[in-house]
Amino acid sequence: MSFFRSILHRSQTSDLANTAAPAEIEEPGIGASLHDRTAWIHAKMQPAFDLIIHEFQAAGGLPCAVVYIASMIDLETLQDNILHALTAPGSASSREELVRQVFETRQLSVAACAIDTRLSSALNAVLEGNIVLLIDEEPRIAMYPLASFEKRQVSESKNEGVIRGPREAFVEDVGTNITMIRRRVKRSELKLLQLHVGEYTKTDVVVFYIEGLCKPELVEEVRSRIENIRIDSIIGSSYLEECIEDNPLSVFPQMQNTERVDTASSALLEGRVIIMTNGTPIALIAPATFFVFIQSAEDYYERTFTSSWIRWIRFLYLILAVLLPSIYIALTTFHPEMIPTSLLISLAAAREGVPFPAIVEALIMEITFEALREASIRIPSSIGQAVSILGALVIGEAAVKAGIVSAPMVIVVALSGISSYIVPNFSMGLSLRLLRFPIMFLAANFGVIGIGAGITIIMLHMVSLRSFGIPYFAPIAPLSMNEMKDVFWRSSRRYMEERPTLFGAAPGKRMSYRRSPRNEEDSD
Repeated sequence: MSFFRSILHRSQTSDLANTAAPAEIEEPGIGASLHDRTAWIHAKMQPAFDLIIHEFQAAGGLPCAVVYIASMIDLETLQDNILHALTAPGSASSREELVRQVFETRQLSVAACAIDTRLSSALNAVLEGNIVLLIDEEPRIAMYPLASFEKRQVSESKNEGVIRGPREAFVEDVGTNITMIRRRVKRSELKLLQLHVGEYTKTDVVVFYIEGLCKPELVEEVRSRIENIRIDSIIGSSYLEECIEDNPLSVFPQMQNTERVDTASSALLEGRVIIMTNGTPIALIAPATFFVFIQSAEDYYERTFTSSWIRWIRFLYLILAVLLPSIYIALTTFHPEMIPTSLLISLAAAREGVPFPAIVEALIMEITFEALREASIRIPSSIGQAVSILGALVIGEAAVKAGIVSAPMVIVVALSGISSYIVPNFSMGLSLRLLRFPIMFLAANFGVIGIGAGITIIMLHMVSLRSFGIPYFAPIAPLSMNEMKDVFWRSSRRYMEERPTLFGAAPGKRMSYRRSPRNEEDSD
């Protein structure tokens, strides 16, 4: 029976493959007539009501055609710069003069004109929003980039807000994003590589790096990984991230993502690479270590002591976000002798009447907290915040009164949940929240020993990770004291004169601080 099933499955698969593949239409040769070429484009695109093939006669009676998608181009520019220039009396007295104006002197449009002889290239240009000009008995094809799309205006970052820094964030249009990067890095060494990914979407992917600061090996590795992607579509930058990161099965993100222009520009000056995907307002930064996810843009806009203090708070609450429920479970289940007597009595009184063990209490509250968080994201913003706050208060109070969970457990879960939001990077915050659950199970079965084992496994995994060849836990493992000035604390810029070399940037000074003569006299 299995033999016949396999034959039937292969037959069905073959039939599906044959029916799914569209019939290939042979592309006309270089010497094909204007009618044959426009007919091929029409056959490849139909049904497509927005495809316009406008045939006309240029000055002198020469047959021509423009091909475009009506919803993607600027019709006024088409009329003024191309059609009027071709059909105006006296614009071209002969076929040779018209061809020279279009393909040699390129007098028809203010935009740069691309020239090709393949109709397949012309069809791709039409799908990207270009206007294609065909001339009878002329093998060359002119393609004008006159696309006109609606764009979202540059606005403030919603996920990485600051009090004192720049407010503008990336948008979905990669051209606008390129402009914002170039406004901040005004050097010819800023290089841009354009790639196309996706068999169907042909998404524009732009790689930014600064020549002389970024290692050529890193640029080549990024380019190689992107070019080797074989996928139908790249809808967002997260698709690309999963395809090129070193370990896609790891819970930890290995590429930094940001929507802030200043954060991306700073990464370029550290010798890192920025990857931007058209249609996504998020930039990917590679390589990345664990500690860059704990840093915030505002750390560099406040005074060094303030920034360092806030960074210590983040590290403290990062630990609480992962371990606090597990520590509570381990102490109340296996090690009550480690709890002060007065506190132990209070905890015992609070747990009186609760029918579930601590691990079940924690799971109920953690899953409820995650559900409230998800609901607050999906609900319209005008009522989302109220629903999340009221939901947490009502559900928590009702659960305690009903004897389902204890009040201390509600406090522990709420504190650990809030702690996870202190991490500036949203992806890292999600990873830390996920790590709570396996450590909770270890704590429920093995107590403090289980917590220690879980921490050891996580640390070993982090130490083994690489991000484009850079150790994920650097500069702690391996230890590099020269790079410690911006890890647990932010040193004053006066003491960070040397350019950081952790990510492969060329060694050298990034600033030179010289005291004024007046200050030197005062110190004497």
